[in-house]
Amino acid sequence: MSGQRTLLYLDDLTPGQRFVGRTAIDVSAEAIKTFARQYDPQPFHLDEEAAAKTLFGGLAASGWHTTALTMQLLVGDGPPLAGGIIGAGTDELRWPRPVRPGDRLRIECEVIEVRPSKSRPDQGLVKMRTTTLNQSNEPVQIFTGNLVVPRRAAAG
Repeated sequence: MSGQRTLLYLDDLTPGQRFVGRTAIDVSAEAIKTFARQYDPQPFHLDEEAAAKTLFGGLAASGWHTTALTMQLLVGDGPPLAGGIIGAGTDELRWPRPVRPGDRLRIECEVIEVRPSKSRPDQGLVKMRTTTLNQSNEPVQIFTGNLVVPRRAAAG
């Protein structure tokens, strides 16, 4: 992320609003294996030969690795939400295709719903769909998260 970005409050967000990431993350075989050794030590994430004999047909990143990379992209290049990216749950999480060594990932976000809180007037919930795409613009992850976002009046 370069330069200072204007923070967005609940009041600044509307359904249909889109945010397209400008940066990307390159995924290496070593990064896939390093993550897998610590968090998801299955053969198709750790060893090319073993992975070739699975339904993946080759080394593939853990879906949880893809999720962690997506979070890194959201924090650095996603919508600049006041208060940060604070999750209150996920409605959907899908991995339509595996992430492979050499993939270059970026994100696109769309605001689905904006709902002020009835019990906490200083904040609300934003339902946002984030799609992680590879270098061929193919989705590798789609998730819809519920984010807690402060209201502008609460900041003043």
